[in-house]
Amino acid sequence: MRVLSIVLNNFKNDSRVLKECISLKKAGYEISVCALHEGDLPEEENIEGIHVRRIKLSTRKYSKSLPMQMVKYMELRSKIVKLYRNNVDIIHCNDILPLPIAVSLKRKSKNDVKIVYDAHEFQTETQKLKGKQTRKTLIYLLEKNLIKKVDKVITVSDGIAEEYAKRYHIPKPALVLNCPYYDEPRKENRFREKFDITEDQKILLYQGALTEGRGLKKLIEAFKRLNRTDLALVFMGYGALQKDIESAANENKNIYFHPAVAPNEILSYTVSADAGICLIENSCLNYYYCLPNKLFEYAMAGLPVVVSNLPEIKRVVETYQCGVISESLTVEGFTQAIRTLLDTDLVGYSVNAKKMAKTYNWETQEKVLLDVYRDLESNQSEVAVQ
Repeated sequence: MRVLSIVLNNFKNDSRVLKECISLKKAGYEISVCALHEGDLPEEENIEGIHVRRIKLSTRKYSKSLPMQMVKYMELRSKIVKLYRNNVDIIHCNDILPLPIAVSLKRKSKNDVKIVYDAHEFQTETQKLKGKQTRKTLIYLLEKNLIKKVDKVITVSDGIAEEYAKRYHIPKPALVLNCPYYDEPRKENRFREKFDITEDQKILLYQGALTEGRGLKKLIEAFKRLNRTDLALVFMGYGALQKDIESAANENKNIYFHPAVAPNEILSYTVSADAGICLIENSCLNYYYCLPNKLFEYAMAGLPVVVSNLPEIKRVVETYQCGVISESLTVEGFTQAIRTLLDTDLVGYSVNAKKMAKTYNWETQEKVLLDVYRDLESNQSEVAVQ
């Protein structure tokens, strides 16, 4: 079976899509990725045995106004349909924007093409759509219309899956969570070595996107209020708030900034901390129902966690007793949660985190993904027999 995974990014650091592609390839599928060309990246390359083609747009140099963006999209759709028409059996569509392209490709192909819609987040309820009602409505109408034309839907948390089933009157999507591969990383000291943090200081780590809605500014303020010399706070990642984080690091002795690292290096840094921070704010439904990959990366590294009082995150942490839940998404709540963590047995939390990692890892998620694909093949075979 020939599978085409479509992403509207440059496929340079998309770890979820790469893991899915590797799993499908191991299972015997002929898998390729279609992405967007950018900068000096090669138009075609092989990444871990996966053929990647990046589409170069002649219209890319045009402005980013809405009419010009539509022109670019139409060129992209035309090129993908021309390249893959009648050369694909299953389209794995990552998020909403490639979905019209996937439906067009399905219509233009002679064979019975199936579509797997992989919603990496709650598409109409993201932070970037906050306050943009017109755009949000357009995406909702697009998703409502096109989701009926796909064959399988998968998503990243139970809460989001329930919302999709209720909102669009479809079977509940399968859950393929954003978990890392199972590992038992040995203890490292990368942060202490780089920043000259002493052994008697506990390192609190935030890793991930440095963007609004992640509680970063409140976390900095909470850390300042704690005013403890036996603590260090490390931020590792990139995003719109990077300059704010760098400024905080320059102005505060025990706050540090580390640039993002490659996905295959993350755990060696994560394991260099003493506790992980995941204080996402309830600023949109996508965050309310989120299960961030950083939560599972912390568990893989055996880190106790301080997390938000949000339903999906809270359920997992309470089930495994691997950290402290902030009762409120405020500076005061964050301050108290960190203080509570430091007054608790971190060794016990660490043991429980490692138990959690044995359940929440890519190897378990891969089984769900492959079940979705086997079910597709089974349905296709039944149709062929009829």
